Amino acid sequence: MVFDRLRRRLEWNGTSGSPRSSNAASSLHLFWDAPGPWVEAHAVVEIVEPPRVRALSFWALQVGFTDPRREDGGDAGAAHLGLQWHPEHPHSTAVNWGGYRAGGGELDGSPSALPSATGNPNTRDLAWSPGRRYRLRVRRGQSVPPAGGHAWAGEVTDLETGASTVVRDLWTGGTHLAGPMVWSEIFARCDDPRASVRWSELGLVDDAGRAHAVDAVTVNYQAVTEGGCATTDSSPGGGGIVQATGTLRATPQGSRLSLPGPVGGDAPT
Repeated sequence: MVFDRLRRRLEWNGTSGSPRSSNAASSLHLFWDAPGPWVEAHAVVEIVEPPRVRALSFWALQVGFTDPRREDGGDAGAAHLGLQWHPEHPHSTAVNWGGYRAGGGELDGSPSALPSATGNPNTRDLAWSPGRRYRLRVRRGQSVPPAGGHAWAGEVTDLETGASTVVRDLWTGGTHLAGPMVWSEIFARCDDPRASVRWSELGLVDDAGRAHAVDAVTVNYQAVTEGGCATTDSSPGGGGIVQATGTLRATPQGSRLSLPGPVGGDAPT
């Protein structure tokens, strides 16, 4: 019986059924060649083809926290800010701003003004619409951590209305941001209907307030041998990079893709 289960796992090719990773999700990433340090990172996301199943989907901007003054590099954990298709929230739309300490355990943070149907401090109710562009922005926050450290705000701006929403602040020992990327984490079956998002206007801000456009990214897929789906793809399209699931893969692992920088070249205000 054990041999049969092992054989079935080895024979799985990532084209059907649920992902077989440790968290039951399939992930695909776009790495930025911009290690840091930075004081802000931002990216525009548009849900082009929303999911048609109830499984969780998560599209996020990820940053690491660091203190470059420390000799050991000052690793202070990492966090992710993004939109979620979450069936347990109103209309299945939510936002998440949460992360982990370098030594393990979730980062603490300020309370959020947004309600949460699931009562999760990181995941809050947020109405977002397919086909609309949203800027995800991580910047220095305004709250004062009770145990010292630094506050980092996660902010979402609807670029159609101009309305900005601060999810809350996270508290870390990091003075700066490092290692930014964007990704999709999908809990749907590998053969569920296609869904896609478009990433564009990736950018960073340095200590002097100068804006830096990210003009290229490196494609990464969670390997089938690690439980990821083979039916994922990241390809140029519509002025950005489209990450899709439930599709044929057109762009190979490790490819470097170019994309235009932020419109006007200025940092968000």
